[in-house]
Amino acid sequence: MARAKALGRKLRLARALKSNSPVPAWVVVKTMRRYTFNPKRRHWRRSKLKV
Repeated sequence: MARAKALGRKLRLARALKSNSPVPAWVVVKTMRRYTFNPKRRHWRRSKLKV
């Protein structure tokens, strides 16, 4: 990834990176498997960000 980026864009990319994680295992256990996957999960090749 290039170093020369606008700060706003960089922050949005960082936020997207953090939100792209699966549901933690302790949440699955605590909710008795009611929440097992993250619906906002995104694959880098299938769907692109509008940044």
